Order: sequence, then C-alpha cells, then structure tokens
Amino acid sequence: MRQKKGWIQKACLLAWIWMTACAAAAERPNVLFVAVDDLKPMLGSYGVEGMHTPVMDALAARGATFLNAHCQQAVCGPSRASLLTGKRPDRIGIWDLKTKIRKTNPGIVTLPEYFRKNGYETVGIGKIYDPRSVDGRAKHDAASWSVPYTPSWNMDYNPQTGKPAAHYHSPEVKALSEQAAAEGITAYDALQKFLETQNAWLVTEGPDVPDDAYDDGVFATEAVRRIEELAGGDKPFFLALGFKKPHLPFNAPKKYWDLYDPADIELAPFQQQADDSPAMAYHDGNELRSYSGVPAEGPLPEALQRELIHGYKACVSYVDAQLGRVLKALADSGEMENTVIVLWGDHGWHLGDHGMWAKHSNFEQATRSPLLVVLPGVSGGLQIRNPVEFIDIFPTLTDVAGLETPQDLQGKSLRPMLKDPEVSVKEVAVSQFPRGKYMGYALRDRRYRYVAWMPFDGSATVSAEGKVAEELYDYETDPEERKSLIHDPAAADVLAGMRGRMDDFLTSQGE
Repeated sequence: MRQKKGWIQKACLLAWIWMTACAAAAERPNVLFVAVDDLKPMLGSYGVEGMHTPVMDALAARGATFLNAHCQQAVCGPSRASLLTGKRPDRIGIWDLKTKIRKTNPGIVTLPEYFRKNGYETVGIGKIYDPRSVDGRAKHDAASWSVPYTPSWNMDYNPQTGKPAAHYHSPEVKALSEQAAAEGITAYDALQKFLETQNAWLVTEGPDVPDDAYDDGVFATEAVRRIEELAGGDKPFFLALGFKKPHLPFNAPKKYWDLYDPADIELAPFQQQADDSPAMAYHDGNELRSYSGVPAEGPLPEALQRELIHGYKACVSYVDAQLGRVLKALADSGEMENTVIVLWGDHGWHLGDHGMWAKHSNFEQATRSPLLVVLPGVSGGLQIRNPVEFIDIFPTLTDVAGLETPQDLQGKSLRPMLKDPEVSVKEVAVSQFPRGKYMGYALRDRRYRYVAWMPFDGSATVSAEGKVAEELYDYETDPEERKSLIHDPAAADVLAGMRGRMDDFLTSQGE
C-alpha cells in the first residue's frame, strides 16, 4: 500500500512538473526574426524622405528604432555568423565567405538552435545564414531548426512565371532555360554559360510580373503558411525569415519601380575620398563591377548611378510589401500580441558615397544597419540614438523570452534601452573589416567614428602595436565623412579617448 501511495505521489509530482513546464512555455513569447539582405537604413522611419516603406515604418511606430546600430563586419557571411552566434568575428574566426561556423567552432550553439533546445519550434525560411558559412543552401544549418529547412527550389512558384532562373525574368534568360531543358542541360549551368558569353548578367530588372515570380514573394507565402501551422501548436515558435533583396541584382516587379520617379533620384553628394584618410579604407566595388553594363573601373556614369539607386529603392519597397503579408498573417493568427519582432539588415550599402558601391568597408554607410524591435507590452515609437551592435541581438532575445542567457556571449541585452531610450549599455559599437594584410577596427559612439588599421595575418589582432593608419570622423559636423580629423589639434582629446577605448577593446579580444 505504501509502495502504491509513493508511486501515486511521484506520478502527481511528475504531472505537476510537466504542467508547470507547459504553462511556462505557453507564457513565453514567440519570435519573428526577419533578416533583409543588404538593407541599409533607407527607410521612412530613419528619416529618409520619399521612401515607400509603409510596413517597416508602421513596425517602427509599434516598437523601437535603433538609429545607431552597427554590424560587426560589413559583408554577409561574417556579419550573419557573428549575429547568430553572439560573438565577434575575431572570436569565431570568420572574416570571409568560405569559413564554416561549426568547423572552426565545434560545439558552438547558434541563436535559433538555443531556442530549439529551450522548447521552441524553430523554422527557417529564406536567407538567414550565408549558406557558405554553414552546411549549404539545402540544410541551412540543420542544427538550428526543429522543422527541417525547406530550400527555395522545393517551394512552389507562380505557375504563370515558373521558377526564376537566377532571379531573372528577361525573355533572353527564359528562352535559354527552355532550350537548356530541351537539351537536357540544367538551367543553372546553361545560365552561367549564357551570362558569361553573352554579357547578360543584368544589374537591374523590372518586369511586369507578380510578386511571387521572385524568391522573396515565395518566402513570404511560405512564412504565411508556417505561421498558420505554428499558431495552432503547443510550443512557442521562433520563425526566422530571410529576404534576399535588396541584394544585387536589383530586380523587382515593375510596380515597385513605378513607385519612384527617375527624375527625383538624387546622387550621393560627396563621391570623393575623405581628406586625410588612408587608401586602404576604400574599395573599387568589385561586387558591382562583375555585372554586365558596369564599367570595369573608374566612376560610374550618372545615368547608371540613378538606375542603381532607383533599383535599390524598388527592391526595398518590394520587400516591405512582402513583410506586410507576413505581419497580416501573424495578426490574423491571433499571435501578434504574444510575438517579439526583430527586423535587421545584415549591413549597410554604399550607393555612390566616397565613389563606392556595395558594402565591404568601415564607413558609416556600410556598418550602420537598420534594427527594429517590437516587444509586447512596451511603448512604441521609441528612437534610440546610443550605439548598439548586432551581437547584442542574441542576449536581447533570450532576455525578453525569459531564457537563461549563455555566459559566453559577447553582446549585451538591449532590454533596458527598450524601457528608456536614453539608457546606454555600452560606450561604442565595434565593426571591423580586413583589407589584404591589414585589419581595420572601427569604434562608433554617439557622435564619432574612430578607425585603426593594423597588420593582419589571418588570426585575431589583439594589439594596437604596429598601427599603420587611423581615421576620425565627426558626424555632428561632417555626416558625409569629408575629412578625417586625425591630425586636427581641436580633436586631440577625442582622439586620445578613442585610442584608449581601442586599446581596451583589443586587450579584451585576447582574453
């Protein structure tokens, strides 16, 4: 009898523990984690006039806009690897587009993986990681997802337009695909040959096609379907959605191009190198110059500059509309008020400033990126000007979800800033970029950017000794970075303070 009574007590205890765990899981918020490739803060909510981004602007009105957020390295692979592990490029040893996160860091736990291990249903759609940093486009880091990742080629495209060949819908490319199919040649291989021989790697395209003729429209459709499934589940969900645009080529349906008048497109006002700045701070835009119709070197013609800026804006508006479909589905599911929403662009993008195009630098237009956070129960419309970094997103999400934050993360939770926008959790945001045999580290506070360039041998730089160049910019008086103040006596105190912060940072990197 006593044995039976003891068994009943144990069963009741286990049932109580199970019910308590289920209740705790039910109270945890969902997470909608939205990545937008190459998105700079060219949004209405960031004060950019004339942009058609009503969905992102409405999202900002519901939450917090981080006006001074910076990526850790302005290129897709390292930026995403850093954000999704909560560790700086030097800590994980990823500064390029080929190093695998888990090969250099056995046993590392990524952001979505951590949520999966803590009882969340985790789903990935589109580009979250750079596929070159993980186990390819088909799995997209299998350990991160409780629901197996679905690659884009296994999703249904619009039957009227078919699967886009490398995102193009031009008649020439579509005819090539049909011919390749008839000859038994894969469309991808045929396309590569055609583009190389016919100089048809178009840098922009604006056909009159429906939204789901391109990948991002399909990703949105898949996200809507997943939300409908997840909302009825017994677990909180972490839905990661990655849009590919406005990454090159700047292709979007015609109706988004039509939102902008080409006559209103303004070119970058300052297209020279800054006075007193080192040559290694710049690049010649190899990513853009690989497309047909773009000069192999030298300045771009003004007509082409306008076309590129027009295309970039069209792509941003296209993604904005797709996000709108996803947010509507979230609202219709009844889960909106129990969902934390984070939207981020993996880095900025030069649109002609300093004569540069693409990312790949330590300047403001490359490192500064949009970061919008909506937290249930927190006032909306917040604008936060103190510096933050993308490594802060991991600890912020664990904090607001009520999960224990891993101790080895290098970022800090931004939750205090969501309560009081004047709170500061750090003095500077740190970005870096390798340039050949040198690594440049940038410190950005609320007003200034300081950059130090040091020898780099492929391992983490941990000392300012051997410094070969420096830069210092004042965004209050010189937002276009026309002059480095590195030799200005009036900036001596600022420079000394930044040098001290840099020494402290580099020392901490070696710990």
